[in-house]
This record gives sequence, structure tokens and C-alpha cells, in this order.
Amino acid sequence: MSDEPAAALSPQLPTQWSPMDDRAIIYARALAADAVQRAGNGHPGTAMALAPAAYLLFQHHMRHDPRDPRWIARDRFILSCGHSSLTLYTQLFYAGYGLTLDDLKSFRRMGSQTPGHPEYGHTAGVETTTGPLGQGIANAVGMAMAARFQRGLLDPDAAANTSIFDHYIYVLASDGDLQEGVSAEASSIAGLQKLHNLIVIYDDNEITIEGDISLAFREDVDARYRAYGWNVLTVGTASDGSVDIGALHAALVAARQERERPTLIRLKSVIAWPAPKLRGTSKSHGAALGKEEVAATKVALGLNPEEDFQLPDDVLAHVRKVSERGAIVRSAWDENFNAWRAANPERRELLARMESRKIDPALLSSITADFSHEKEISTRKASGDTIQKISAILPEFWGGSADLAESNNTTIEGGGDFLPESPYGRIIHFGIREHAMGSLMNGIALHGGTRIFGGTFLVFSDYMRPTARLAALMQLPVTFVWSHDSIGLGEDGPTHQPVEHCAALRAIPGLAVIRPADANEVAIAWRQILTSNRPAALLLSRQNLPVFNRSEYGAAEGVTRGAYILYEPAATPDGIIIATGSEVAIAMAAAQLGSAEGLNLRVVSAPCLEWFNEQSEEYRQSVLPKEISVRVSVEAGIAMGWRELVGDHGSILSLERFGASASGPELFKEFGFTAENVLAHLKKSLASVKGK
Repeated sequence: MSDEPAAALSPQLPTQWSPMDDRAIIYARALAADAVQRAGNGHPGTAMALAPAAYLLFQHHMRHDPRDPRWIARDRFILSCGHSSLTLYTQLFYAGYGLTLDDLKSFRRMGSQTPGHPEYGHTAGVETTTGPLGQGIANAVGMAMAARFQRGLLDPDAAANTSIFDHYIYVLASDGDLQEGVSAEASSIAGLQKLHNLIVIYDDNEITIEGDISLAFREDVDARYRAYGWNVLTVGTASDGSVDIGALHAALVAARQERERPTLIRLKSVIAWPAPKLRGTSKSHGAALGKEEVAATKVALGLNPEEDFQLPDDVLAHVRKVSERGAIVRSAWDENFNAWRAANPERRELLARMESRKIDPALLSSITADFSHEKEISTRKASGDTIQKISAILPEFWGGSADLAESNNTTIEGGGDFLPESPYGRIIHFGIREHAMGSLMNGIALHGGTRIFGGTFLVFSDYMRPTARLAALMQLPVTFVWSHDSIGLGEDGPTHQPVEHCAALRAIPGLAVIRPADANEVAIAWRQILTSNRPAALLLSRQNLPVFNRSEYGAAEGVTRGAYILYEPAATPDGIIIATGSEVAIAMAAAQLGSAEGLNLRVVSAPCLEWFNEQSEEYRQSVLPKEISVRVSVEAGIAMGWRELVGDHGSILSLERFGASASGPELFKEFGFTAENVLAHLKKSLASVKGK
């Protein structure tokens, strides 16, 4: 494919295009203006301008079946510029995904099916939650990668673009998306991976909230994307300033003919077209146009300025025909799919599990606490060993790291590299692109079926926080593997030593933050992560840790309940030491010191406070009974979050400063993470309780 402008590709309308399509677009523009006007806030301009582009995709290009929004063979549509949510909602209403005209009238209202930004799992047809700019296009890159990997699992021998599982990922993106750094990282990966199934339409309207785009963005976007290895096409505006539908159609046809590169279609548009006064201005970006301007826009569109939310029955009947066309395509696909099912019984079973998005715990029964207590091992190494076991059981399990596989232990041995020359490999080399890695992982999970993990150092979870938050918001089965979890990593110093990160991650609702104490806790944590089907973060040690002899201490299965009694003294406990990760071994040593002084101390390992909080009150009381108020928590991080567990008279051994460059053992001693200091804190709590 050449990089000549799409306008040179003999632009013409789709063969099925009719005057009724033109009418439908007119009403879509008016509906966007009306919905924002009624809500009193929103983003009308882009939805008005992009109505032709979205309509062209949903009605004439995308393969989809509105009767089944989760159809595995559907093309995916990502509205990366999520603030323009009406661009998507109107087409979902038109196509028959369940939205009604009343839903558009309820735009942005509490409990409506049309929230301010598209929300995955809330509105049928929404493929991902968008709004934080750049995330949508990065999710789309992950989806395109997942589509290729899934093809390798289910239909690897089919010729190019002939598999029943081949499909496209379409994106509408704004200049804001392209300005965000995450989109640059993701687009770079897409070019390297030669994701020809990815087609991005870049809405180049030259307007941002603050004014003309030249205030902040003057780069040659075409040259940048060609440098990434993309196919770049350009579509100008029509003579009246509207989107040139024929040229865009030709560009989309050309994009699907590309076999080596993802495609960027730079689409020139005029924001808020055809509003007489506000078109092409920043005032139409993020605010209602105003009653007079909405009326004037309707006059320009040939509509009744006195009537809101207009949509004649014949236009609605016309746009709903896309469902009929989708049914015809689906019927033909089903025939081929049934033939595939008959010929591939093992892959059929794999697909059934992938589509269920659940893993039977029995399938993972071999993932057990079988690490020997006779040898110390880091939890990152234990995680790597467990990954090997899981990969042998689940072919849909894959992942990689941000250029840290040897440090994170995230390589699937013998899994093969996921690259254009080995397109179905299980090892993803995300490169030093943590921002994109998280977003790609979310996109892979959103695509459905496969189970993805990705690793870097815990301190760099800061780069991934937006995607961890979105994974939690959407409740995606994504596993973040974050190693080098404390000052225990040693000489790399405070830039690499996480201090506030455990607390910061625990502040994200719906994210399970797991800090295992030993190798066997790691194994059980992995098993629980895969069966719980929710986002999780594994925080792992660089340094070797003791492996507890489970014949003497509590069973590692307690990990599934978030916190459990690891050690129980022979007599009634005088106090409780609660610890996580590498500090659990220190807690055990403190309990032994206390025993020598006549103190009976229970040790609780609390790898996942989120899982613990989900347990019954009865269980939580059995681990941390109210009557035992002498408590100390031990974690090499800030104290935030621990007061609730230790109570008013408990003591918190924490780290309220950044680390230093020295060996792990030196740092633990320097900052008071010793058995002697833990016991001193326990005695402090004991004195407080006696003093009350």
C-alpha cells in the first residue's frame, strides 16, 4: 500500500448508500446537540462532526450483530475520545443494541444507560471504558494483539484473512488521544507488531478546549505514524465543510487491503458542523451550544427548530436494517463455525472455556503449596515457577514484561516470542513502555478469552496506575506482576524502592493487592487470582525469603481468605502481630523472642487485605478477635491503612521516609524492621492497653 491520500483512491459511496443514509446522519447530528442541551453539559461538537464517520462504520463497514453484542467474530469499535460519547450512543441506538430515544434524553443522568463517558459492562455495545485520553487507542492495540493470539489458539493454519476468527479493531481518536504519551507507546508497539487488523480514524479538527490546536500541538502526525511503521491515509473535508463520506469510505476499503501495517486515517473535520456560529470553535467542544444555536443548527440541517429529539419512523426503520444485514452475515458465519467445531473438538472445548471467561478451580488443582521449606526462595522466583505450571495447563495464559523478564521472572519457557515473524508466541516483549503495557493488558482482557499478565518493578506501578484503576473500574481479569517490592531490593536505592506504593494501590477500589510471605503463598495466590476472575496485583520480593514449614504453621491455603493465622501459641494469645510479605518472617522471629519472655503472640499473615475484607464477620473475628486489642502491624511501607486493623491501642511499624542505597539486610536493620523492634512495638501496644 502506498501512503498517498485517500482522496486519490477513487472515493465513492458504499454501493448500498441511499438518500435515507444522508437523512439518518442529519438526525444524528441534531440528536447530539439536543442531548447535550437537555443535560446542560457535555461535548456536542465532536459528536456532531463525527456522526458521518461513526454512521459509515456501523452501517456499512463493521461486521457486527446487534442481537449479540458479545459475538466472538464481531469487529470491535473503540471510541477513544470518550468525551464524545454521543457519537457512540447514537449509533448503538440506531443499530438496535437496546438503547432507546429516551436513553438519549437521559444523557448523563443518574442511572441512565448513557453516562457522560462510555462505560464497559454498563451499556451494551461499549467495548471499553474511555474518557482518560489515550487509553482507548492503547486498549485497541491490545485487542488487535489478542485477536492475533486468539487466532493462533483456535485456527492457526488458516490462510491470511480467511479464518472465521479474523476481525478488525476500529478506533475513533482525537488529537487529545494522540498527544497523550500512552498512545505514542502503544502506537509504537502496534507498528512493530504489524497489526494490520487495527484501523484508527484520527479526527483532525484542529480544536481543543483551550483554543486552536497550534497552541500545543504542531507536529507532523503523518510522519510520526509512518515512522512507527503505520500505513497513513488522509481524508479532507467535503466542499461544504462536512466529513467527506465517499473519501472516508475509500480509505476504509484501502485500510482493509493492507496486510503488513496498522492504518491511521487522518480525517479532517469541522467541530460542531453545521452550527452557524460555533462550528470550528473551542466553545463547541465541552459545553451545550445554547438554545438559539441548537435551533439555528436544525435550520441549517433542514429540520424543525422547534422540535427536539426528532427521528421519523422511516429513518429509524432504515437504520435498524443493519441488524438484518448483521443477521445474514452471522448466519453464514455460524455455518462455517459449526464446521470448525466439528473438525476441532479440543479447540472447541478451549473456546468454550475462553468464552465463559471463567476457569474451573479443578483445572488448577495441581497448583499447590509444594515448595520445600528446606531452601529459601524469593517470591519473584516462586511466581516464575508457578507461571510455568499454569502455562502448561492453560494455553490461553500469556504475558510478558516491560523489558524486565529476567528480573520479574515473567517468561513462559518455550512459549515463543509474540512477534510478526512468530505471530502466535506467548511471550510479549512490551519494551520499556510501562504506560502502554498496562493499557494493552486491559485491551487484551477486554477482547475476551485469554488471561494476560505483565510485569515490572513495583515502584514503576506509578506509570501504570491509570490502567490499574481502569482495570479495577471494569473488573478485568488482568494480573499485574510487580516485583522488587520494598527496601529489601537493596542497593538500587530510593528511586527503585517502593514505600508508599502498597497503600496507594490498596486505595484503588476493586483491585486485589497481594503481598505473599513465602513461595507457597505465591502459588496459592496465583491460583486464587485465576479463579476469581478479577484484577490483581502481585507484589513480589527480589531477595530470598524463608519458606515456612506448613506442618508446623498454618496452611498456605489461608491466602485465599486474605489473612490467616500462620502461628498460634500454645496458650491464649496476649497479642497479635500482623505482617505482609518479607516482614512475616521478621514477625515470626519476634513471636519467638516474645515466647522467651513469656509472651504468647499470634502471627497473622495478611497477604491481601481486600480478600480478607470480603470474608464473613465470623471469620475475620476468628483471625483478629476484638478482645485481643494488643496488636502490631509490620510492613516496610507507609502506615496508611493499618490503623483500622491494629485499633486505637495498636502499634504500627512502618517506613515514613524514602529508602537508601545499601543492602537489603542493612536497610531493614537501619529502619527498624527487626524482630527486636517488632517486639518493642508489641510491648508499646501492651502498655497502651494496660494504661487505658
